[in-house]
Amino acid sequence: MIALTTFTAPTIANIENNNLRQQLQQIIDLKTKPLGALGRLETLALQLGMIQGTLTPNITQPQIRVFAADHGLTKHGTSAYPSTVTAQMVYNFLQGGAAINVLARQHNIELKVVDAGVDADFASSPFKDHPQLLDYKVRHGSRDALTEPAMTEQECLAALENGMNVVKDMVGNLLIVGEMGIGNTSAASLLLARLGNVAIADCIGRGTGLDDAGLQHKTDILTQVLARHSEVQAPFDILAALGGLEIAMMAGALIQAASERRILLIDGFIASSALLAAERLAPGVAQYAIFAHHSVEPGHAHLLKLLNAEPLLNMGMRLGEGSGAALAYPLLQSACAIINEMASFSEAGISEQNS
Repeated sequence: MIALTTFTAPTIANIENNNLRQQLQQIIDLKTKPLGALGRLETLALQLGMIQGTLTPNITQPQIRVFAADHGLTKHGTSAYPSTVTAQMVYNFLQGGAAINVLARQHNIELKVVDAGVDADFASSPFKDHPQLLDYKVRHGSRDALTEPAMTEQECLAALENGMNVVKDMVGNLLIVGEMGIGNTSAASLLLARLGNVAIADCIGRGTGLDDAGLQHKTDILTQVLARHSEVQAPFDILAALGGLEIAMMAGALIQAASERRILLIDGFIASSALLAAERLAPGVAQYAIFAHHSVEPGHAHLLKLLNAEPLLNMGMRLGEGSGAALAYPLLQSACAIINEMASFSEAGISEQNS
């Protein structure tokens, strides 16, 4: 398939700066502690400094954007829950009752929900003017990928550009992308299989709670989807054919945030699939990513390997919504505090280790 529509990504700056890296490492090494005694907190502090291009990394006005959309493929029984749950969960987010709401409140992270393509009309609902609901709907759910591309080229481009616009209108220097979409583990599995050249059976998990028979059925359907789109190879075309509206919009958001040197705190399986798509479309985006946790979704291990990532936490989570990223957020705060506030040996008047 020859793409008639193309996506032009913004410039992604290379964060590598050997002089800055050496300066950051020296600052960290001279803190009042044995070398390396704070373990990964030290490497995290260095990473934050490199992302921001500064010796004094800091986080201001952190943001969560939960992207929501439905998936046409669910008509084939690939999920344990009906598609109507997507809209119901959006209402739950707007009422403050979901896990991500609780964690966002706890850590003082601003949360907004983005309607990327939910199969519901929020404009006629009691929440139509809700300040936390952002309307970027491209269409009412993606198409059935078993019979046609999940998105047309124009729809995929619109989703990417809408995601970029979400970030352009956003304050702060840290972004967590969360998601809600019944069926989106199928889309993420398909993207991983094609973009990462991973066997589809190794990409698929139980999602919202499929039993053994449901898992086998899901595998059969996704195998057929990949065969249906076997000729699709370019990253943009793969995203359009196999992805979802919320995943494409998340990819656009991540690309824009990286172009603005914002910190990307990446959640689990779906968010990582969006990052993989973003990295394929705009090489360099993954430099700005900090991986929050290791999801128990089987495909996430493959995504982490492809992205050369070492997540901060392993809590046995698989909820999505950005919940794992919100849980890991305080570690980033601590890393910034250590590099900015902890005394050096000379400042504290303490003798350094003998050489």
